[in-house]
Amino acid sequence: MKDDRRVEALLRELAPQVIGLLVRRHGQFDACEDAVQEALLSAAQQWPEQGIPDSPKSWLATVASRRLVDEWRSESARRRREENSATLDLPGPGQPSTVSSSDDTLTVLFLCCHPSLSAPSQLALTLRAVGGLTTGEIATAFLVPESTLAQRISRAKQTIKKAGAEFVLPPRAELDERLRVVLQVLYLIFNEGYTTSGGPDLHRADLTAEAIRLTRLLRRLMPAEDEVTGLLALMLLTDARRAARATEDGALIPLADQDRSRWNAETIAEGVELVSRALEAGPVGPYQLQAAIAAVHDEAATTKETDWPQILALYDVLEKVSPGPVVTLNRAVAVAEVHGPEAGLELLGTLDDDTRMSQTHRLDSVRGHLLELAGDTGAAREAYLRAAEKTASEPEKQYLTLRAERLS
Repeated sequence: MKDDRRVEALLRELAPQVIGLLVRRHGQFDACEDAVQEALLSAAQQWPEQGIPDSPKSWLATVASRRLVDEWRSESARRRREENSATLDLPGPGQPSTVSSSDDTLTVLFLCCHPSLSAPSQLALTLRAVGGLTTGEIATAFLVPESTLAQRISRAKQTIKKAGAEFVLPPRAELDERLRVVLQVLYLIFNEGYTTSGGPDLHRADLTAEAIRLTRLLRRLMPAEDEVTGLLALMLLTDARRAARATEDGALIPLADQDRSRWNAETIAEGVELVSRALEAGPVGPYQLQAAIAAVHDEAATTKETDWPQILALYDVLEKVSPGPVVTLNRAVAVAEVHGPEAGLELLGTLDDDTRMSQTHRLDSVRGHLLELAGDTGAAREAYLRAAEKTASEPEKQYLTLRAERLS
């Protein structure tokens, strides 16, 4: 089992490197990505039994390249096939590897988050090409049929091809905007893992772990980007509470009721150190501010000791830096804690006509909480029930329904 985990970790690390290597040699991201996926599957089957080869990256590149040759040999365009085959230069038995030691992971990550792709396609392609997950694993994570996920990935690769995307990092003028998309994709992966959007499980630890791993990798590749550090800190400070978020039978435990002794102190310490370093470095971005808010929550020994005025001050800055309905929703909770539930409800009212909030249960959930604090139990019950109807997460539905029943 230990060897299996070692192999899995190594394959996830090498997957984007080998894709980058093949794309640089041959172009055709779609064909190279498919070939690498087949090589990863072969390695996952062989390495635990036969041992990890001396040069695992070279092994994967060789197997994937041969798959490309087999594919091209089956095509009718002989000239193109022969030209591609001539460039392979595969190492034979006993020959030294010619695989480059360069790491194209960052380029692959930016390509998977190409702006021509929809958010679901970016998520799926990033998890497969950069995360090394199989199509089946990704489909399970997002509760969709494997065939549907496979079609999504195939369309994403064709979209990249049609867009004429080159296998290079974006120019400096475009880098900040493209990095914003990359960070958003990684954060979406984390959020889906931390609170699944549907199904019987409250969270998926495999997705949160993968999002943290990829963000650590991105930070290693772009150490000067403070928002990357901020996002990693935010993930760690949030994930540190995971063990206390649910009962043994999977029922949701809200933040205020969690046993804080079960929070991961080591992870919190790392997150606090990271966000402190990022905030001192220069201009403050939204992920740094969200991480700072998470740090205030995590450093409070008890719920009553939470520094809500500081949290509200941070939300005030966040709303100026990165305004949006989710920020307003969360700020309303802080407003209620500092100025009373009526003030929080007044701020929530500004979101009633925001179409971006119409499909989510969170507005009604927060409204129910604030109405309950204000003593309007009838309206709170109705809000909880509306929220329960809108969520596809079974633990959240159960929690909201129980809250409503207690107010009957």
